[in-house]
Amino acid sequence: MRSHLLNDTTAESYRHSVTEGVERVARKLATARGPFTGITPAELAPVVDAVDLDRPLGDASAALDELEDVYLRDAVYFHHPRYLAHLNCPVVIPAVLGEAVLSAVNSSLDTWDQSAGGTLIERKLIDWTTRRIGLGPLADGVFTSGGTQSNLQALLLAREETGSTDLTKLRIFSSECSHFSVQKSATLLGLGRDAVVSVPVDRDRRMQSVVLAAELEACRAEGLIPMAIVATAGTTDFGSIDPLPEIAALAAEYGAWMHVDAAYGCGLLVSPTRRHLLDGIERADSVTVDYHKSFFQPVSSSAVLVRDGATLRHATYHADYLNPRRTLAEKIPNQVDKSLQTTRRFDALKLWMTLRVMGADGIGGLFDEVCDLARTGFELLAADPRYDVVVEPQLSTLVYRYVPENVTSPAEIDRANLHARKALFASGEAVVAGTKVDGRQYLKFTLLNPETTAADIAAVLDLIAGHAEQYLGENLVHA
Repeated sequence: MRSHLLNDTTAESYRHSVTEGVERVARKLATARGPFTGITPAELAPVVDAVDLDRPLGDASAALDELEDVYLRDAVYFHHPRYLAHLNCPVVIPAVLGEAVLSAVNSSLDTWDQSAGGTLIERKLIDWTTRRIGLGPLADGVFTSGGTQSNLQALLLAREETGSTDLTKLRIFSSECSHFSVQKSATLLGLGRDAVVSVPVDRDRRMQSVVLAAELEACRAEGLIPMAIVATAGTTDFGSIDPLPEIAALAAEYGAWMHVDAAYGCGLLVSPTRRHLLDGIERADSVTVDYHKSFFQPVSSSAVLVRDGATLRHATYHADYLNPRRTLAEKIPNQVDKSLQTTRRFDALKLWMTLRVMGADGIGGLFDEVCDLARTGFELLAADPRYDVVVEPQLSTLVYRYVPENVTSPAEIDRANLHARKALFASGEAVVAGTKVDGRQYLKFTLLNPETTAADIAAVLDLIAGHAEQYLGENLVHA
């Protein structure tokens, strides 16, 4: 079994196995006719269940053959131009190269004596990002597993910075369109879901700063503590960006920590044309960025950034076997001192390779392309009498609803849209997302693939209308 260990004696075997795996994935990418095969859980589960994990195949080629049946054939391929559903981006090749390197070397980014250059590369990327945001000379941060962890850590710091021992008095303010991880974080931090004050949004699905001001004043009047305001720069459903300058002013006035969840909108940091949409983010106390959304990085690649690096001490614990206190005096850079995680992948390498090959403008140009495409898609939807579109996009998301000409029942229209999404997914021709707006069922395009065209959008809209019309026609016949 030692022949399977990666070391100096097995380098050739490693090269052969990885090359074979890459070649098989490359063939799938080159030949995929759609983003999905349409297979159902009931069809695929028996194939996976039939695998006996206690009887190894003993050969990488055989294992890859099996993987074709249990995964590769039926995977959802985000690189396909008609994958239009969630915040999953196609990935750039330099990042995939970085992924291959970091997996093989297997550095752990918790301490210097496990990562060395990896630590310095991550720190340089954190500094690069904080400068792009404009957080100032004391800024710092750390890579995380994703936006949910980043938001949790930011709110942990905000809680600790209040100095309050009465958690029942702490309140978090976020828009009704903010990410669910805000509520989850409040629960994990011992505050409870009721600690989150949901602020209404305007017609563009942006937090209403006037209502926020009133809620903050009410909080003060009741003797409660405004612990944090979470502004969203790119909501999951609409891609809307809250009014950051106004929120920053209110945070300063009421002494609240300002956190900006820019998990989606962080691509604007490198946009050659749209950076101004993030004006005000430089006044935040903390920021979440997900490079694996709008920087075209493989999962996972995220970070939490803070204006004052000293606040990261609230996540610091010392263990004699890992990061003893003496290492502080010795100025040994242990990233575990800043992180909620201990063992942690060298995910920063993917972004490093991307910047060194493509440059920031190259990444930003790709994000600009999908934002431009969303504008074109909005114009198509607005001109199409079959559809109702909710808001003009700030980023690359479109929320819309098929509205048949001769059907007036909102519930029946809901069912038609639900059916169309499911039927489209089952066909494997395209994948779109769904959500609810004001209690009604809507569909959603999340456009993150620069290879997607206006013709793709138009074709998918025709497919959706066809499935919805077939559903409504069949129901009419049955009635």
